[in-house]
Amino acid sequence: MTDFTLADLETIIAARATSQDPKSYTASLVRDGLPRSARKLGEEAVELVVAALAEEDDKLAGEAADLLYHLLIVLKLRNIPLSRVMAELGRRTAQTGLEEKASRPGAAD
Repeated sequence: MTDFTLADLETIIAARATSQDPKSYTASLVRDGLPRSARKLGEEAVELVVAALAEEDDKLAGEAADLLYHLLIVLKLRNIPLSRVMAELGRRTAQTGLEEKASRPGAAD
């Protein structure tokens, strides 16, 4: 088990986002902007679904890591801190999932 957290990853991404290192993938994503990072996030989401349905557990774990990384990049580019997402999750878990979902405007499957 590791003590590494999403907050740790958010800190690393913030530090690398401004790097001038041409080998930094994080810096290249940030330089290329939100459209590229949002597309990458979508690609990783699809790869996660495929892995969930047809791959070994290690592959699924790797794809989940990719998805979380790219999600944090998109949040960084939108200036939304992870703490805001965690606060929203906390708010949502204060009631049952079905109650929370029903309370959203235009809620559907």
